[in-house]
Formats: sequence, structure tokens, C-alpha cells
Amino acid sequence: QVQLVESGGGLVQAGVSLTLSCAASGRTFSSYAMGWFRQAPGKERAFVAAINWRAGSTYYADSVKGRFTISRDNAKDTVNLQMNSLKPEDTDVYYCAASSRYCVGYPCYARRDEYDYWGQGTQVTVFS
Repeated sequence: QVQLVESGGGLVQAGVSLTLSCAASGRTFSSYAMGWFRQAPGKERAFVAAINWRAGSTYYADSVKGRFTISRDNAKDTVNLQMNSLKPEDTDVYYCAASSRYCVGYPCYARRDEYDYWGQGTQVTVFS
């Protein structure tokens, strides 16, 4: 079992930056690929970014490419999502997830069913 706890969400003005963090506990964090997804009420949970277990490769949704950066610290069992130039359309609940599987498509780890564990989510609200 892996437990994931997100933090860092909040209410921010458009254009600013925000960093989300996900703390993992349980089984060996470094053996999991990690991802961030987001979900608005009434909509499906959508892929945002992912990073493989060695942090050698990262993957992004087109909507955040160039603005968001995913990173991980295997020594601290954390994965972060640096979000720059936030827009109102980035308003969502953001979820951290862990995957024990190999990449099966491109972009890697972009499908919800590739993940084994999920956090409870953290709300990000961006106002203009």
C-alpha cells in the first residue's frame, strides 16, 4: 500500500505561481512512477503531468506544457508540481497518483487506469 497526501492548493490570482506537493508513505516510493491529474465538478479526471521512477522522463498534457513542471525527490518521498502563469481554467481539484506499471503508451502514464494509488486531492482556484 502507498498513501499519498497532497498539499499546497489554494486561492490565487491569475498569472501567479503555485507549487503542489505530494507526500508518499508505505511501500518504496522510488519504484513508482508518479502523476498529477485534475478534475472539475461533473467532469472526468484529466491527466496533467507524470514522471517516471528515476525522474529521467517527464510527460505533460498539452494544456500545461511550458507552464507546469513535475519533479520528484526520492530521498524525501515527495513529488511536486510547479505551476506557473496560472489561468482561471486551471481551477480544479488536483490529485497525486502512483503507478507500479511500465509505460504502455505515449505520453506515458496519461491514463487513470495506469495508476494504483490516489491521494484525496487539493483544491486550486484561480481567479482573474
